[in-house]
Amino acid sequence: MTTLTKLTPKDTADRVKAGKAVLVDIREPDEYAREHIPGAISLPVSALDRADLTLEAGQQAIFHCKSGMRTDSNCAALAGHVEGDAFMLEGGLDAWRATGLPTAKDAKAPLEINRQVQITAGSLVLLGALLGTFVAPAWFGLSAFVGAGLMFAGISGWCGMASLLQAMPWNRRQPA
Repeated sequence: MTTLTKLTPKDTADRVKAGKAVLVDIREPDEYAREHIPGAISLPVSALDRADLTLEAGQQAIFHCKSGMRTDSNCAALAGHVEGDAFMLEGGLDAWRATGLPTAKDAKAPLEINRQVQITAGSLVLLGALLGTFVAPAWFGLSAFVGAGLMFAGISGWCGMASLLQAMPWNRRQPA
């Protein structure tokens, strides 16, 4: 398996500042919109097969995600998109921020879809449990239905709740 050489946030910042490297954020667009490292290119791992990453001669690509786990698990595919050595930001955006390096935040951007799914699913499970306990036992079916949906999403990789939430007005991109 191909690996990416890990760089500390400070080493990464130094290389980017010197113009030797380009930061490539592999998180999804909704995550990038909420918070990202200034100057980082958004190249979601889900769109990697359709993407083209072009660097200037002598530039290096340093990939990152939120915590480093997504970058680690996709390192072979990521390294295959660049010529020469490929790197990753150790600890991802979380480590960058913890080091005190700047990030660009947009508090008005919608929460990431995964967080919206967690909030909605958790609320529905809790509602089903409460209604099943205090109103009628049939309401426990709501919790079971949501649990089955989450299991299906984990097994298949497709989440109906995420698809539904992405279509909601607050998640639609505003025209420029």
